Amino acid sequence: MSKKPDPFAIDLTPELIIRAYQAGIFPMAEDADSPDLFWVSPQKRGVIPLDDFHISKSLRKTLRSHPFEVKVDTDFAGTIEGCATAGVDRESTWINPEIRRLYGALFERGVVHTVEVWDGAALVGGLYGVSLGAAFFGESMFHRKTDCSKIAMAHLLERLVAGGYHLLDTQFVTDHLRTFGGIEIPREDYEARLAEALRHQGDFFACDH
Repeated sequence: MSKKPDPFAIDLTPELIIRAYQAGIFPMAEDADSPDLFWVSPQKRGVIPLDDFHISKSLRKTLRSHPFEVKVDTDFAGTIEGCATAGVDRESTWINPEIRRLYGALFERGVVHTVEVWDGAALVGGLYGVSLGAAFFGESMFHRKTDCSKIAMAHLLERLVAGGYHLLDTQFVTDHLRTFGGIEIPREDYEARLAEALRHQGDFFACDH
């Protein structure tokens, strides 16, 4: 028997995802195999203040001497695959095929960006996120070699500051993000910061000019 269409189902499109972010909402899946997405708007929202973030002394030393090459927007498929792969630092992932499809379409439109860390021809770390106005919404990160996700995050912070961004939304706060100065703020505070950031226009490529 064919499955009856759900009269309450919403056709998820890249445009709908953009409107959701502008309203302070983002999609997730239960796990990588789930066919469905659900909307999330946490009571406490994770952010890294762009005027008060922290780079540790050890990471500063790593940034001066690491052998890797940092690139942006060259391999979305590889980056989201890295983020979607369970590894030693996580047992599961929420990135399902629908997330890949939607964010891949947004990448093609220049709304999603990647920061990638390469060791020769091997992608060994990185992150991706959504850029709207002067707000950047970090989605996920990964590493295959020590400190490579930290290198990607440090590069992202430098790029956002250079580009005049007002908000770096991390959705939630982990111990890893706290090392960069990540904090939790109430939803109402977040929505005010988001509205202000959306009134401006950041330049993701400002430091490349």
